[in-house]
Amino acid sequence: MPRRLSVTVEHFPLAQEFRIARGSKSEAVVVTCEIADEYGRGRGECVPYQRYGESIDSVREQIETARATIEAGGSRDRLAALLPAGAARNALDCALWDLEAKSNGRTVASLVCGQTPRPIETAYTIGLGDAGDMAAAARAANRPLLKIKVGTDSDAVRIRAVHAAARDARLILDANEGWSEANIREHMLVAAAAGAVLIEQPLPAGKDHILADMPHPVPICADESVHTADDLQSLRGRYDYVNVKLDKTGGLTEAIRLVEQAHSLGFGVMVGCMVGTSLAMAPAVLLAQAAEFVDLDGPLLLAKDRPGGLTYSQSSVSPPRTALWG
Repeated sequence: MPRRLSVTVEHFPLAQEFRIARGSKSEAVVVTCEIADEYGRGRGECVPYQRYGESIDSVREQIETARATIEAGGSRDRLAALLPAGAARNALDCALWDLEAKSNGRTVASLVCGQTPRPIETAYTIGLGDAGDMAAAARAANRPLLKIKVGTDSDAVRIRAVHAAARDARLILDANEGWSEANIREHMLVAAAAGAVLIEQPLPAGKDHILADMPHPVPICADESVHTADDLQSLRGRYDYVNVKLDKTGGLTEAIRLVEQAHSLGFGVMVGCMVGTSLAMAPAVLLAQAAEFVDLDGPLLLAKDRPGGLTYSQSSVSPPRTALWG
């Protein structure tokens, strides 16, 4: 039986509107690839991201350019030569990992983790909103690690309000490129006073040089400024951590390389996600076994996840069952 590639667009409503500095959304729209052969089927999911010039149509078009190679038995290494890092390559790369595991009778975890994967602590995200609403959401979440969306000129009041409402929680602040050279120092000091443990991408990608000339009272994590391992050298002395997302790296294959090289260069690692289902999170949970921070709460933001999804318990997420992925 020759390989067959199928591509599906799926819509998953969110439990409530999710807002960040650059916009809001009420559903997760994902592209799912399935590669089937005589041994079984492998699946992978991606989330096209407009910030990176992607759309549902553009991702589907990229996947189609690789169809002949994939159906002819092309490998993950061949895929990396065909497609740029991004959502399309991620869905195909993860589907190939899943298929290879099923074909060889081995789990992906046994190939990439080095030891039996364990449940890991994940952050829970509070979307951008009025300070009072964000504080109430943080209090209701009652979790030890919260990721707080910020990215406006008036974030000091938000940070203070959330800290007051959830004093026992460690806070990650994610500005999504929304701060500026004019306000970053003020916001950094407020974040430090609130005991924040990490600040994600405070300035627009391309403005990273500003970070080299200022103190980091709270460690700073690159997100939009880092996609693959090739970006790391330019971030040294500017960022303390890097946020690794499969939709940026183009799949698990490059993500493994990025994590290894980041650690070798002295960066801490956060493994993050777009808002997607458990199928998208599954390979990232295995990658995150080697991370200092984990933000894989995408399914918790959905009104309903896929059947057989990941198991979340309080603040932790467990490794995927092979029926889901890997």
